Amino acid sequence: FTDVNLNSRNTYEVSRRRSAPEHLPHGGSAPAEPAPPPQEPADRARHRLGIAGAGSSFAEFFTRNFFTKRTKELKPAVQSAPGWKLFGKVPPRENLPKDSKIIQQEYEARTGRMYKPPPPSARRKNIEFEPLSTTALILEDRPANLPAKSVEEALRHRQEYDEMVAEAKKREIKEAHKRKKIMRERFKQEENIASAMVIWVNEILPNWEGMRATRRVRELWWQGLPPSVRGKVWSLAVGNELNITPELYEIFLSRAKERWKSFSETSSENDIEDAGASVADREASLELIKLDISRTFPSLYIFQKGGPYHDLLHSVLGAYTCYRPDVGYVQGMSFIAAVLILNLEEADAFIAFANLLNKPCQLAFFRVDHSMMLKYFAAFEVFFEENLPKLFLHFKSYSLTPDIYLIDWIFTLYSKSLPLDLACRVWDVFCRDGEEFLFRTGLGILRLYEDILLQMDFIHIAQFLTKLPEDITSEKLFSCIAAIQMQNSNKKWAQVFASLMKDNKEGDKNHSPAPKS
Repeated sequence: FTDVNLNSRNTYEVSRRRSAPEHLPHGGSAPAEPAPPPQEPADRARHRLGIAGAGSSFAEFFTRNFFTKRTKELKPAVQSAPGWKLFGKVPPRENLPKDSKIIQQEYEARTGRMYKPPPPSARRKNIEFEPLSTTALILEDRPANLPAKSVEEALRHRQEYDEMVAEAKKREIKEAHKRKKIMRERFKQEENIASAMVIWVNEILPNWEGMRATRRVRELWWQGLPPSVRGKVWSLAVGNELNITPELYEIFLSRAKERWKSFSETSSENDIEDAGASVADREASLELIKLDISRTFPSLYIFQKGGPYHDLLHSVLGAYTCYRPDVGYVQGMSFIAAVLILNLEEADAFIAFANLLNKPCQLAFFRVDHSMMLKYFAAFEVFFEENLPKLFLHFKSYSLTPDIYLIDWIFTLYSKSLPLDLACRVWDVFCRDGEEFLFRTGLGILRLYEDILLQMDFIHIAQFLTKLPEDITSEKLFSCIAAIQMQNSNKKWAQVFASLMKDNKEGDKNHSPAPKS
């Protein structure tokens, strides 16, 4: 196989020359290459190897592709020759693909069917509606190297395409009507808010004490307060029984800042006695505040570190821990303070925050007064059974108590569980009706999702009520809240709660030890 070795060397030389530059720069010299040995004619080589000249296609392929002779002029590389091999480019294929017309003729000869192209009118022209997808590809002709569509298939594809376009048009029209309806409702709501704002500013707020309890004002209140007057109405409704002034807030804020500076320092015993809390409790409150602020309305990105309201929220919560060291900071307070900061100035937000947390219900929960919390849960269950007896029995069958879902709702006043705009509307009526409306809202949520909750077990109910659906709307929720009757055996919420407190006191007396003689 002497010729094989020589020809393989020739192939290497050809590939090396292809990769080398054609002309060397002046003054440079290429290293001398050894002259190639004399080659034997290909016919003599084939005769010597016992291979027929033109009779064996395998031999032709083998010698043509791998052991070609060295030529003086190299042919330019063909674009259709992809890939590389170890010592040079892959040579171009000599068997070029067949023409599309030849393939079409072979197909017609094999099947005996003649293709007639559809008339020009049947093809796609100036389609008014074009779906934003690959839907229209169904009308396109197949590539020329594939069998063409028959007339029946082309007509069927045209019919399918028309049906898809009609469905897409229906969806688009339906969505357009839905968007128009939403816009009309939004415009109507904005008009109502604008007209209500004029009434609140010009008529109600100047005569607050005389008009706050009138039927007209209560109805306007139920519909939701205009955002421009919401903070002012909340402040007036919550009141300031603690007589906190902006100057007092600055005093407690300065104390909080001093505590932040000396966070790692140990306070004296006198300071501990005056504060009513240990240094460990102080440090725990400060750490908890930092942690909770970052988790307050995370989707808004305004209370997190670096946000515009981060320092403001930190100041209000820090000042409150100094003002009420007996309560300190409890998880959930950050959401209440954040909602007030969004609607009030800094000092007014602190005043409303401190007075709001001083209400009996909030004070019982934030001080974790278990006996009082159980009274509220018991009163809630009385009206739960009265309004939703079927769901009440379903919860009882799983021993699902109100504390599992009510604690989070009450601690944050629904600002964490509901969308912010809906939570603000709940706050509106809460400022009007007091703590009763918090539990009425809870019953409204249960009524809204009663059918879903009846099909769930304990774990799924607890998970569902912990994270309510985000698509809840104010119209649906408030229609369910309005359907809740806060009356049991002609007793209202305050009367039922008072009777539970009375029964508890009598029970404590009966269980108290007898006096010694």
